[in-house]
Amino acid sequence: MKYFALTYDVVAGFAEKRMVVREAHLKRIRDAHDRGELMMAGAVGEPPDGALLVFRGESAAAAEEFARTDPYVTEELVTAWRVRPWNVVIGLESAVPKPL
Repeated sequence: MKYFALTYDVVAGFAEKRMVVREAHLKRIRDAHDRGELMMAGAVGEPPDGALLVFRGESAAAAEEFARTDPYVTEELVTAWRVRPWNVVIGLESAVPKPL
């Protein structure tokens, strides 16, 4: 399995503005995590000025689909998003094959 980092740039005042759709966003986070697609997710900055979500799969498709349909994106709280492959070196036991 490969890892993919989804990053969000967000609008000014995001912490307050997100509250209207936050529960819908968090439900999608929990659902993706329950399916095993989403490994970690959270806001970045204090106060939040972005977000980082780490997906696992054979391709970036799940991360891209999540971003396209996320209420934060559809309600224009996200000004830009990007999915990039993440080559994990250490930290997640399943990311690095064990030597034989």
